Amino acid sequence: MGNEVIDKGRRRILAITTGVGAVGVGFAAAPFVMSMMPSARAKAAGAPVEVDISKIEPGQMLTVEWRGKPVWVLHRTPEMLASLDTLADKIADPNSEASEQPGYVDPKTRGMNPEVIVLVGICTHLGCSPVKKLKPGAGEGMDADWKGGFYCPCHGSRFDLAGRVFKNMPAPTNLPVPPHSISDSGVLIVGVDPKEGVA
Repeated sequence: MGNEVIDKGRRRILAITTGVGAVGVGFAAAPFVMSMMPSARAKAAGAPVEVDISKIEPGQMLTVEWRGKPVWVLHRTPEMLASLDTLADKIADPNSEASEQPGYVDPKTRGMNPEVIVLVGICTHLGCSPVKKLKPGAGEGMDADWKGGFYCPCHGSRFDLAGRVFKNMPAPTNLPVPPHSISDSGVLIVGVDPKEGVA
């Protein structure tokens, strides 16, 4: 090293200055990184919503928000699915030919897989939010042969457990099915088409 004299004080100052500078760069970069994440306004405008649905028990329903609207996720039981076949003659659009739904869902069960149905919980009549009446039998607005589904108290529209509207109801079409994907691990992403990406 020759006759060079090492100034330990200067080395210490340089090390401290470098450390403080690195921390400062981190703090300065944080707002820029955060600005790349979707804001609450962006999420409300349509950013995808991700939720783990693997723990939803059969017969249970979960509500999430997407684009400012309630989205229902119902894990249907075998009995609930069986009831769909008994209602074809009572449903206005049993194969969802005139209703809003992605082409990759089954037209009758209206799900990517039969057990899980994903619906926008807004009545297609005047935009009220129906209430769940999942259990069969008579009740508020329900007949004794009610198989379960959804009831809009505003004007009396009734929907089955696939969100299909009954005949002669104010609602003109079935409840919408939003674009969505479900992973093998049970993660639902609302607002993402499995083939085309963000809808």
